[in-house]
This record gives sequence, structure tokens and C-alpha cells, in this order.
Amino acid sequence: MSVPSAGPAIDRELALSRVGGDEALLKEIAELFLADCPNALRDLHQAVERADAQAVERAAHGLKGSVSNFGARPVVDAAQKLENMGRSRQLDDAASALSALELTLEALRPELEAL
Repeated sequence: MSVPSAGPAIDRELALSRVGGDEALLKEIAELFLADCPNALRDLHQAVERADAQAVERAAHGLKGSVSNFGARPVVDAAQKLENMGRSRQLDDAASALSALELTLEALRPELEAL
């Protein structure tokens, strides 16, 4: 399952600025994110399946914060949508929003792996 890319998924300049220009540190943060991402998605899936709005909000917020380090606007926006759904306790479209989030993450993965 992949998404055609309209441009870079990350804002490399912004990401580097957040780590003081340290490319090795950025690479390390990317590796940590990629290693933890399956756990974050598992937590989100479980929360959506249980219709646990608070857990959806919390898990989406955490993922959004992690991915914001890379200036990955499409992923941040997708996670924000889920976070807002959890906060407002409106989970009717949460499964669809989670699928959209996964697609944006798949588009991001190759760029993070290439850092």
C-alpha cells in the first residue's frame, strides 16, 4: 500500500534545525521513530477498535509530536485529525482516518530510512 508523493514528505531543513544541524542525530531520531512507529500504530488500532476516545486522543497526540520533529506536515495533519476526533469523542470516522494516517506514514518511511 503506497501513496504517490507530490513532493518530499519531510521538511529536511526544519528537521535539521530542530537538531542543531546534526545529521547523525537526525538519523538516530529517525531510526528511533521508525522502530517505535509500529507500537504507536498498534496502540491507535486498539483504541479505535475499543472506541476508546481518550486513548485515541493520547496515542494520536504522541505520534503527532514524534513525527513533527521531521516537519512531516501530511502525517502531522492526519494524526491531528485523529487526535481531534478523540478529544471531541466523535470516533465514527476514526477507522478511515487511521487508514489515511497509515498511508501518509508509508509515504514518509522511505525518506526517513534515507536520512
